[in-house]
Amino acid sequence: MTSDLKYDPKELIQGIKKAAFVAGAKILAVYATDFEADVKADHSPVTEADTAAEAIILPLLKTLTPDIPIVAEEAAAAGNIPDVGDGPFWLVDPLDGTKEFLKRNGEFTVNIALIVNHQPLLGVVLLPAKNCLYSGIVGMGAWRQDGDGPVVNITVRTPPEDGLTVIGSRSHGDADEMAAFLKGHAIAEVISAGSSLKFCLVADGSADVYPRLGRTMEWDVAAGHAVLAAAGGRVTFTDGTPFTYAKNKIFENPHFVAWGGV
Repeated sequence: MTSDLKYDPKELIQGIKKAAFVAGAKILAVYATDFEADVKADHSPVTEADTAAEAIILPLLKTLTPDIPIVAEEAAAAGNIPDVGDGPFWLVDPLDGTKEFLKRNGEFTVNIALIVNHQPLLGVVLLPAKNCLYSGIVGMGAWRQDGDGPVVNITVRTPPEDGLTVIGSRSHGDADEMAAFLKGHAIAEVISAGSSLKFCLVADGSADVYPRLGRTMEWDVAAGHAVLAAAGGRVTFTDGTPFTYAKNKIFENPHFVAWGGV
């Protein structure tokens, strides 16, 4: 996968960790204020934290990899979407889980991922309010770090005999569609979480499967997908075929499923 990439993935992961932490600090500064939300053309909410975090991340990525294009949520909303072709590109969601941010439940994330050959190669997912960082390089491993604690290797788990732990969206989704998808599977528990944290909970073995049966964009998915793939999991479309990136000009996704060791 790295044959089309002239950069060292280990150096890139360190660079994007730093970018995520700087953006996360700005997000928390806004989080501590009486911020307000606007509504974008697609009816999704946006805050000062979204735009400020993206304004931090993009210049840092351009310094890190000047020749790799960046597709970022707020820039895309303004009509600024580069032609990535079949080459490597960054996908950035500066604040995933804006609804969770507005609810002040802490389940919002900073997401940065590098796509190579239409698949994620590496990515980071930072939960600023929880001071928790997930990261992964496909083929090299996935990791979690809480605060200043040790960096711990994470892997998907083999589902227990009593059934799957299914994780779903806290703020999105159709319960009937989810029930239809799960029919025929042995289910031990269904839990909810916000943002790309759901991918990470499958990656670290806290859950087994995350069906997303609703609208998402590629920048919502890429960083969590990178962590999950690095931890031994996979993401497929609902027909079982592998999830890919740069699928269309607006970077919109069909329904998909993130799998652990299933």
